[in-house]
Amino acid sequence: MKSSRQDEILRIIRERDVETQEELASELRKTGYKVTQATVSRDIRELKLIKVAANGGGFKYAKPERHETAVSDRLTRILNDSLVNVDFSGNMIVVKTLSGSANVAAEALDNLGWEEILGTIAGDNTIFIVARDAADTAEITNRIRKLTDHR
Repeated sequence: MKSSRQDEILRIIRERDVETQEELASELRKTGYKVTQATVSRDIRELKLIKVAANGGGFKYAKPERHETAVSDRLTRILNDSLVNVDFSGNMIVVKTLSGSANVAAEALDNLGWEEILGTIAGDNTIFIVARDAADTAEITNRIRKLTDHR
């Protein structure tokens, strides 16, 4: 089921511009899949989909080129190797890294394409992440911890 659903996701994003997870979930439902936003979010993450510029303006989901996947994997490893601590308050998440690695770690976080993140700001050893909603900060923090094996 998961494999066929993910194949359907790839077909959908090849055939039309899909800008949001909600739009993708709606397209999947039209083809008979019963999905939640959380399921679609996991599928996007597992397929390593990225957002690219759409022809008509805005952005759309796309399968990354092989090079982009390799770069993304390297950035994630750098994030894993440099992360010291991650915690949150309100809709802000603070990520502490080894000195000099916050910029690369922030780029790794940006490349994940998590829609719950509005943006990141990096200094030398600290990254500030602004979440769309304060209710998302615990989930984002836990996902960063799982991604980096920092439980």
